Amino acid sequence: MVKIVAPSVEIITPLDGEAILKHLELCARNCYKSEDKITPDSARMMVKKLLELGHEAMIEHYNFTVKLTCDIGVYKDLTRHRHVSFAIESTRYCNYSKGKFGNELTVIKPCHIKENTPEYALWFKTMQLIEQNYNAMAVLGCRPDQLRMLLPHSIKADVIMTANLREWRHIFKLRCAPAAHPSVQEVMNMLLSQLKAAIPVVFDDINYGEDSTKTAA
Repeated sequence: MVKIVAPSVEIITPLDGEAILKHLELCARNCYKSEDKITPDSARMMVKKLLELGHEAMIEHYNFTVKLTCDIGVYKDLTRHRHVSFAIESTRYCNYSKGKFGNELTVIKPCHIKENTPEYALWFKTMQLIEQNYNAMAVLGCRPDQLRMLLPHSIKADVIMTANLREWRHIFKLRCAPAAHPSVQEVMNMLLSQLKAAIPVVFDDINYGEDSTKTAA
């Protein structure tokens, strides 16, 4: 039976928001040799000013890693970004007919196909047929690199991404926007929400409503 899961995000790098701001402040003040102006509460204003001035090169001095559980379509969009390191679950080497994967395909629940509709029923029927044929080909001795030719965009993939703060801002501005694909919006809005809570100032000016994830592309 096809397994349906919701997308999810996990921040792998431990984040201390205040420590990150202080680190960015120290890097930026080296440009002006104004380290003597550092106070216990000066980092927030410094980083806020950097962003207002568009001096975002300074926030490249901190990067972090996240793990996304998403569909293949999402990571295809995300891998278009530069200055990002990726480690992606490989359908070329993972054989989902094996016991370690539960002998089943795992797919991401689509955010823009409503449950209990004819179109959702067709989507699910297609996923079941693909799984059936995937396993049948595996019985015939086909390798994972052959089996993956059947896999649809809905297949779940674990994606690890590492980027600096400036690149993350760029990614969010593009991938949380209403013009982005709904599945990408869904995942990146989840991550953006977590980062706003974890790191002060840096992402506060990026605002897209949650309703954007419901807009079909």
